[in-house]
Amino acid sequence: QVQLVESGGGLVQAGGSLRVSCVKSGRTGTIYTMAWFRQAPGKERDFVAAINANGKNTYYAESVKGRFTISRDNAKNTVYLQMNSLKPEDTAAYYCAAGSSRLAPNQDEYRYWGQGTQVTVSS
Repeated sequence: QVQLVESGGGLVQAGGSLRVSCVKSGRTGTIYTMAWFRQAPGKERDFVAAINANGKNTYYAESVKGRFTISRDNAKNTVYLQMNSLKPEDTAAYYCAAGSSRLAPNQDEYRYWGQGTQVTVSS
């Protein structure tokens, strides 16, 4: 079994930066494609970014391209999402996901999920 725990969320002003982290435990010998999704109140969960197992390939939603950067440190079993130039519309609960075999934007392709960390951007 795989457990994912997110951290680093918080309140930030528009234009500011924040980095959220996700630590994977359990079957640490298996390296998966990992991703970040987000869900705003009353809205569906949306894809944000994904990174492949070796960290050399990434994929972003158009809404965050150029502002957000996904990265990973496999030695620490951790994936990061660096968020710059934050906007109020980035306010959401951010979820870490793992288990897809490819850089997929579809949440159904990910087997494991964290509990989420809240990011709030004030205007």
